[in-house]
Amino acid sequence: MGVETIVHLLRHGEVHNPDGILYGRMDGFHLSDLGRQMAQRIADSIGDRDIVHLRTSPLERAQETLAPLAATLGITPEVDARVIESGNKFQGVNFGAGAKTFLKRPDLLRHMYNPFKPSWGEPYDEIAGRMVAAVHDARDAAAGHEAVVVSHQLPIWTTRLFLEKRSYLHHPKTRQCTLCSLTSIVFDDDRVVQVRYSEPAGDLIPVGDRSAPFSAGGAPREDRP
Repeated sequence: MGVETIVHLLRHGEVHNPDGILYGRMDGFHLSDLGRQMAQRIADSIGDRDIVHLRTSPLERAQETLAPLAATLGITPEVDARVIESGNKFQGVNFGAGAKTFLKRPDLLRHMYNPFKPSWGEPYDEIAGRMVAAVHDARDAAAGHEAVVVSHQLPIWTTRLFLEKRSYLHHPKTRQCTLCSLTSIVFDDDRVVQVRYSEPAGDLIPVGDRSAPFSAGGAPREDRP
């Protein structure tokens, strides 16, 4: 048995998005009041763990999610563009009407021809490549201890599929990566030996928002479709 290191991939908390914009990498989208509660729950839940390294996506919602934990630990996070949200050709589209948006905007359907790539956004292989590189850097920085990396649903889920050698092709409802969840990667030296999943803020998630493509308020998740 070598040196055990754990890298936790933390999805950000709920975002204030009353207009139902698929915001992707857009600036100006911050945590909602509930999102801030979720972020504090993370700090309360894992702030006593052996965490020595923090890094985050450059987007506001990710940095705001990490802020309470960083304050608890007294660690300045590293901003890492490699763990940013996935690129998406639907960024900026108003999905307030849910799936009916595609009926109103049939031009959007031309991006849906290849779910294996996917054709509507950043290729899965590229997402996995940049995320796994960042995870290994976090592992090196926290060798023998633990690290937390704040990212977004699709990049985290794609990383898990890659590490578990599973197909990238999936339905969004099957992603096990809810708001402020932890996907924890356990290393023996530089070898992945286990991937764990937990939901420290799971009880704060509104009913119906855990797996639906659109939230209870009609706003899409930022990495849909």
